[in-house]
Amino acid sequence: MFGIPGKQAVTLTAKATAQIVSLMERDGHQGLRIGVKKGGCAGMEYTMDYAEAIDPNDEVVEQDGARVMIAPMAQMFLFGTEIDYEVGLLEAGFKFRNPNVEDACGCGESIKFKDVEELSAEQGHG
Repeated sequence: MFGIPGKQAVTLTAKATAQIVSLMERDGHQGLRIGVKKGGCAGMEYTMDYAEAIDPNDEVVEQDGARVMIAPMAQMFLFGTEIDYEVGLLEAGFKFRNPNVEDACGCGESIKFKDVEELSAEQGHG
């Protein structure tokens, strides 16, 4: 994991924690697995899926009963991210406040990350 010893890879707001706990209890999932994939007009998109099991390569973040697993290929891109859950008039969903994002598309559905070498250097791996 691209991390700092003693510091969680991502943090969850109280609203995100409550929503994840609710989803875990309702459907009996082990948690949510988050990742990134190529797509969207800015180049990358976040992914979020129910996790039926914990993969040994996942980075596991547990906070107040909520569990998030970070897929191996996403760990470097998500380090330092705060995950929130927002409810608006027309939509509700998880929001990522990610310091590693350099740019985002106008609709907010896709992101562009800083250069990989720049991310490694910022996280102390350069």
